[in-house]
Amino acid sequence: MKRRTLLGAALAGAAMTPALGAGTARAADPGPSVTRTGTTTLDSQAVFFVSYDGLVNNNSFQKNGLLTYKGYQYAVWYTADKNAVVGRRVLGGSTWSTVKVGHTLKASDSHNVISMGVSKIDGRLHLNMDSHSDGFTYVKSVAGLMDNPSGLSWTASRFGAPQSTLDGLALTSQFTYPQFVSTPDGKLQLSYRVAISGNGRNALAEYDGSTWTNLGEWSSSTGTYTSEHGSSTARNMYLHGIDYDVNGRLHSFFTWREQNGAVMCSSGGITNHDTGYVYSDDRGRTWRNNADTVVGTTGGSDKVAVTDSGLVIDALNPDHSLMNQESQATDSAGRPHAIISYVPGRFGQCTTNYVSDRTANGRAFHVRKNASGTWQKTEIPVVLGSSQRTRLVLDTYDNAYAVFPFGRIAGASAASGHSDWKILFDGSGLNAFGEVVIDEMRIKADNVLSVMYQEKSSGTTPSALHVVDFALPA
Repeated sequence: MKRRTLLGAALAGAAMTPALGAGTARAADPGPSVTRTGTTTLDSQAVFFVSYDGLVNNNSFQKNGLLTYKGYQYAVWYTADKNAVVGRRVLGGSTWSTVKVGHTLKASDSHNVISMGVSKIDGRLHLNMDSHSDGFTYVKSVAGLMDNPSGLSWTASRFGAPQSTLDGLALTSQFTYPQFVSTPDGKLQLSYRVAISGNGRNALAEYDGSTWTNLGEWSSSTGTYTSEHGSSTARNMYLHGIDYDVNGRLHSFFTWREQNGAVMCSSGGITNHDTGYVYSDDRGRTWRNNADTVVGTTGGSDKVAVTDSGLVIDALNPDHSLMNQESQATDSAGRPHAIISYVPGRFGQCTTNYVSDRTANGRAFHVRKNASGTWQKTEIPVVLGSSQRTRLVLDTYDNAYAVFPFGRIAGASAASGHSDWKILFDGSGLNAFGEVVIDEMRIKADNVLSVMYQEKSSGTTPSALHVVDFALPA
């Protein structure tokens, strides 16, 4: 089936100047700003090794490696001796209390991140860790721990024993990319990938306060994709995230990665192509494209596939080193935003070395749906200087912030339609390795942007892991 893009070819290259964008910003609303208010140290000697160009404690696709809930902030990481640790502090506090949860990192693989989730229905903290195309380790706290943090001691006894299932529910023997998301009705969902890169499917499980249920797979790895170079019959849908908005709609941006390298101009590139978008209004049971047509059913025979129409919102062939699993957010009106990055065509129509080409010529773009329902795209005028990912956050006023590798921060105002991107913090003094982890929940809690980062090191020499806080416009 012929694929169509919803962003015209005119948007595929350089910056554009849109009309009023994501929010209904008033002239009196402040623009973006960040004021550094302090830095705390989680671990002076956290585990350090580089694999897949990243760190296991700081992969930006690690949803909720840092989170805020009911006046406390929580962080997860692996220590120098590879023990999995959970820390917490009172918001704004300088001291973290830590507990080991009984699991040791099994392999030096940066995909084996720790992800957290909160089931609001029973006040538990959930951890999923150490999984890359194989089994996972799951730990959950006692009920009520997150609801009464000041009244319940922070000890290992508050957590259950590590499991290789979700309370007896075995999902798949090839499990990767755990992402927890709280539903509007207080349940907890776990997004994950079944199978392997280039031939994997996205799936959902759900916890109702007593039982985990596997809802099933919702994306397809089959169908034929053809570029100007060749064809591929297997792929993986990589999510930029999975998030509920203020109205209860579930959003997900994504890219496709083909299994067959014949679709590329050069074997030194990467087979990622196109930015797509789907949403669900029934808690992830069915998925709709931008035209509101159902294109997949979770657990059903009809899944979201590369051959479905109406999925692509920004078309790009596999020759530009498009990043997978970048980031997304939703604004105060429930409109979706995403950051994507690749090497624009003005630097050539064929990347031959994924890392070096992205580092030299990669650019990030802000893609969002405006108030009229039109997709808009703006190039952020910052040289990536890295092959890695950028995180997107929105503040109370719907100003947008791009948190680049090394902790650099750029911002754009809602009042300008997000067209006035500029650097707000250059990363000075952090000595950050690369990708960073963002506390998505703290911005809503107290208007502070918390960034977890690890200092540069070499080989397998441990290094310090920190959280730096920035006050956003009041």
